Amino acid sequence: MKLEHTLPADIERTSMKMITAELAEQGITLAPGTEAVVRRVIHTTADFSYAQTLCFTPGAVGLGAAALAGGAAIITDTNMALAGISKAALQKLGGQAACFMAEPSVADAAKAQGTTRAVAAMKKAAAEYPGAVLAVGNAPTALLEICAQMEQGLRPALVVGVPVGFVNVVEGKETLFAACQRYGVPAIVAMGRKGGSNVAAAICNALLYTAAGLLDPAARGWQG
Repeated sequence: MKLEHTLPADIERTSMKMITAELAEQGITLAPGTEAVVRRVIHTTADFSYAQTLCFTPGAVGLGAAALAGGAAIITDTNMALAGISKAALQKLGGQAACFMAEPSVADAAKAQGTTRAVAAMKKAAAEYPGAVLAVGNAPTALLEICAQMEQGLRPALVVGVPVGFVNVVEGKETLFAACQRYGVPAIVAMGRKGGSNVAAAICNALLYTAAGLLDPAARGWQG
């Protein structure tokens, strides 16, 4: 077997061309402005169902990218998502990313309040980074806490709601999307059970690459 497209940039470009072609074969037309995010998620998961389950409030991609271009922080609900976010792109934009889930103060607050660490972490994010991009790939309780914080006046730059699972996941996503629409908060949500930290990171990277002019992998210093 002879391998082709072995340079990193060539592999990514070829993959994206294949994704675009397969979407066309399936008769799927992506909503204008959402292409970079949807293709990046499919590239990460090899799951074309995201072309239909990813939901966007109007202008969410552009607004999220603009916020990151302005230096907005990204706060995730898992260290796995944090690890997958491009630090080079963040650095180019002068931004930062953080996850509070492993902090002792968050664990203590969750125990004292009888709630989850995800809830405590989102309360901390709301207090310390009110204009951040909030990226949730694991905990539906985090989504519900974001909704509660929005009721109290929080207005994140963007909410990425893509937790994976079976308990409260579908309902949590639907509740979040409705709340974001109600309060005028940009949102990208993967409806249904699918999602995960890798999806949250992929969406954040698509926004970062858009904001930093790094959608072409060669611009990120990759070979090819």
